[in-house]
Amino acid sequence: MVKKQRIGVIGIVIEDREQAPRVNDILSAYGHVIVGRMGIPYREKDLSVISLIVDGDTDTIGALTGKLGNIDRVSVKSALVTR
Repeated sequence: MVKKQRIGVIGIVIEDREQAPRVNDILSAYGHVIVGRMGIPYREKDLSVISLIVDGDTDTIGALTGKLGNIDRVSVKSALVTR
C-alpha cells in the first residue's frame, strides 16, 4: 500500500529551554521530512517558538508530533493537506 504524502506546518512552543536539546534530537531524527525550519526565541515571554514545513506520510508526521508532544512543557500543533 502506498502511503499518502502530506505537506503541512507544525508549530512548536517550548516553555522550558532545558527541553530544547530533546526537541532538537527529535527534529534531527525526522530531518528527512522537514523541508524548512524557523526558530525564534521570544525572550519577553521566556519561550522559544519553532515553525516547521514538513512533507511526508501521515504516520511519520504523526510520530514526529507525538514524540514532541510527550515532552513536558512543549506544545505542538499541526495542519496538513493532501498533495
